[in-house]
Amino acid sequence: KLYLLSPASYGDLHSYLRSKRRLKEIEARNLFRQAAQAVFDCHRHGVVLTDLKLRRFVFADPQRSKLRLESLEEAIVLDRSDSDDGVWRKHGYPAYVTPEVLLSRGARYSGRAADLWSLGIILYTLLVGRYPFQDSGPFGLFTKIIRGHFTVPDFVSSRARCLIRHLLRRDPCQRLEAGDILLHPWFSAVLRTAKVD
Repeated sequence: KLYLLSPASYGDLHSYLRSKRRLKEIEARNLFRQAAQAVFDCHRHGVVLTDLKLRRFVFADPQRSKLRLESLEEAIVLDRSDSDDGVWRKHGYPAYVTPEVLLSRGARYSGRAADLWSLGIILYTLLVGRYPFQDSGPFGLFTKIIRGHFTVPDFVSSRARCLIRHLLRRDPCQRLEAGDILLHPWFSAVLRTAKVD
């Protein structure tokens, strides 16, 4: 007999967010930094995730401060991490789908850019408590995603709004890369705050 043991999990980010409605910016920043770091590490090693969403991140500690990326069955290992990241596979949760996937009509699209779009959806959802694009049916939802129009409430800081907008750009070539996310001023703001305490 073979027994596989997986590390303990303390719930996923989706369930946690539902219980809180939305997160305070400092908590969202800490958790999102970990999510962005996980995606950066995957991309650096030639892996695109293709179906990134809140449920993929689970808590690794009972305090719910450390995240772990799980359920990588749909991930794609690229031939070379610095080369073509074009993928064909079109699947995933509708709220996270990218404009280029909806418009591709069978053509390849950038797996890395799609992951970055999903990170933008995750960040928006952590801070606002709902998806940026919503509709009662898939056709209306996909139309809104293709148009790329969304609003970020005023209670979200200007730096967080900036990062969200850089991740949810309709043109995948204009989105931040995973490594650039971690250098965004939104993260340095927390460092300055921490030094004051």
